[in-house]
Amino acid sequence: MSNALDTRPVTGWTGNSDYFVIREYDEFVPEAVLDVLDGRVAGVMFRGMVPLDVCKNISQRFWDSPDRKTRGVEAPGYYLGAYTWNKPTAQYLDESAEANPILRELLDVPGDPMKVFYDGLNRVLAERGAVVRPSLHEGRESCVALLRSWHGRGQFALEPHDDDSQCSDPQMADYERNEVFGKPVAALNICLENEGGGGRLAFWNVQPDEESKRRLGVQYTGSPYPVETLEGFDAQWVEVGTGDVYVFNGAHVHAVEPNTTEQQTRTTLAAMMAFKDDHNVVTWS
Repeated sequence: MSNALDTRPVTGWTGNSDYFVIREYDEFVPEAVLDVLDGRVAGVMFRGMVPLDVCKNISQRFWDSPDRKTRGVEAPGYYLGAYTWNKPTAQYLDESAEANPILRELLDVPGDPMKVFYDGLNRVLAERGAVVRPSLHEGRESCVALLRSWHGRGQFALEPHDDDSQCSDPQMADYERNEVFGKPVAALNICLENEGGGGRLAFWNVQPDEESKRRLGVQYTGSPYPVETLEGFDAQWVEVGTGDVYVFNGAHVHAVEPNTTEQQTRTTLAAMMAFKDDHNVVTWS
């Protein structure tokens, strides 16, 4: 756990003004995703990429699912799928094997946004002789996605964290994901529900260094960073609406604001990805 008394600002890498932007598009441009994966830009946003009827269909299936689970205090909310955070490889893959058939059935709808996204990304990756695929261990696949709705209260629904640290977790040293550590980790988020305000993405211009992570005790979990430790760094506060799809470098500290009322829901379909080598972009959840 982090030391609550140690609120000195973190140190680490920050990008210049050309890099630290969220480039916006009014349609899906898969070539732009490569700019994030290659580290040329902090993030990209595809506004209204998913039709509202598709968002509503998947969201309703999520809320109606008897398999929906509750996540605990580190990220309060509901989810379907499996997440790698702070667990050994075997546990994650067991949970993935259980969740994948459920997710595949739930996402078997016209206009499945995950299929649209990965088909487009594979098309542009093919031009450089590469593919995007699930990460593997001894022939077993990662979870296809994490379908989730955050309900944390207070300043953030999801506390400031990074997605890079967990890639070095010794509990998963034998897992293929371990091979992406140090490369840009692209967080994919497909917004299915977020009406009426709130739920912004908070995104700070810092990728904390190992010294800072160890000082805060987050070197393998990436969470949480006390907000006081982020003072002085530029931040993006990104409005996210239903149907928006965004991809950003998860090595930067980021968080999710709560919605403005308890009746609102912010539901997303998410995954993470990175280049393992020149020919493989691997995904996990």
